[in-house]
Amino acid sequence: MDKTFDMFWETEVPENEIIISRTDLKGIITYVNETFAKISGYKPEELIGKPHNIIRHPDMPKSVFKELWETIQQGKTWKGYVKNLRKDKGYYWVFAEISGVYKNGQLVEYKSMRSPVPREKKIEMQNLYDKMREEEGGPVRVVMYLPKKTYDKLEELSKKLNMDGEKVIEKLLEETNL
Repeated sequence: MDKTFDMFWETEVPENEIIISRTDLKGIITYVNETFAKISGYKPEELIGKPHNIIRHPDMPKSVFKELWETIQQGKTWKGYVKNLRKDKGYYWVFAEISGVYKNGQLVEYKSMRSPVPREKKIEMQNLYDKMREEEGGPVRVVMYLPKKTYDKLEELSKKLNMDGEKVIEKLLEETNL
């Protein structure tokens, strides 16, 4: 079964650090600083050449990224709060400023500078993003406590069917026609 609870491990972005990356015009990573690699849990070479959404957390509403792309494609700077997914499935919050990089008046790439977010703002944004995702019909985060015996059965079924726990539950619900 997948390690669902890993998503609750937060990595704090240090106050004196800035995360920097660059992408091509399609969002493919072309540069990362060491801070980005360290905070995201990836090695720089694992990030370069990958889509920037490799770190997209499922808690992020799709509309946030739609607005981001619309803003930067208009030549403006987008600023906002983003919850990112680490390689180990933990997460980290950043305040991102994303803008175009121009050479001879021509847009050639995008740069992103990200900084730490205060705890109160993380809570505010998590609540807002949960509401936005629900309104969009997106995934809903669920935490539940199961008896160990039930969990073990679900894990055994997950291995037998070669599916993560989420897919096993979906399959069971489909079969019961609920």
